[in-house]
Amino acid sequence: MSNYTKLSISTTEEQGDILTAYLSDFPFDSFDYGDGLLNAYIPQGEFDKCKDGIEELLYNEGILDYYFEDIEQQNWNAVWESNFKEVEVKNRVLIRAPFHEARPYYKGLEIIIQPKMSFGTGHHATTQLMVEAMLTLDLKGKRVLDMGSGTGVLAIVAAKLGAKSVLAVEIDEMSEESVRENITLNDVGDRVVSVCGDASAIEGQEFDIILANINRNVLLADMKAYCATLTKGGKVILSGFLKEDVPVLLKKAKALKMKKAQQQSHDEWYSIQIEK
Repeated sequence: MSNYTKLSISTTEEQGDILTAYLSDFPFDSFDYGDGLLNAYIPQGEFDKCKDGIEELLYNEGILDYYFEDIEQQNWNAVWESNFKEVEVKNRVLIRAPFHEARPYYKGLEIIIQPKMSFGTGHHATTQLMVEAMLTLDLKGKRVLDMGSGTGVLAIVAAKLGAKSVLAVEIDEMSEESVRENITLNDVGDRVVSVCGDASAIEGQEFDIILANINRNVLLADMKAYCATLTKGGKVILSGFLKEDVPVLLKKAKALKMKKAQQQSHDEWYSIQIEK
């Protein structure tokens, strides 16, 4: 197992959300906030390649109070599990870990996610925004793409909301392993397929609903690929960006003959829904 470097920044939670968006352009695997510190975790091999760029970003943002610390992945997983709490979205979707007590009488969807070093455990505002948007759609019988699936939580929610088939695409090998593990935990292997790759993995396919909770730069680069695979009348739900990114993404969507259908926000984070 590879070791990780933890970047800890002394900041407010509000500013931490903004920094998270900027730092997402680097290959960080996960973020958390507590006790006045934003913590960001990156594989040491990747950190060695982009340390200068990270420090330049922090300097440009006026951030001087930060430090780096090498940690072992096993220790990180233990810490993350100890802090992992259940998340409930709109009283309709409960996201919990295997070590949380089961709720057999819960009336909504119960999603089990094994917390590891990957995005999409349900705690981040953008994941909750995506789930909220999904709850407004009829996914029954639909073909769904979860692009940049992280832990696979959105793919699993889609399957449990009645999707006919779901393709989960994740570029990071370790995260993709987590997706497959969570597919099994939630007994949705008959409808959800996980692959490790980028937007090229969806060429030649068709989807009715596309979910993409990534970051602005990746969304801009891949939106053409999403639209090429989207059926007429299909919808794309995007998140992972801030308010100032919304006009840029909508401009790109308009150029691809897509129109805005919905917009939501949570704290500093936004999601938009566009349709073909």
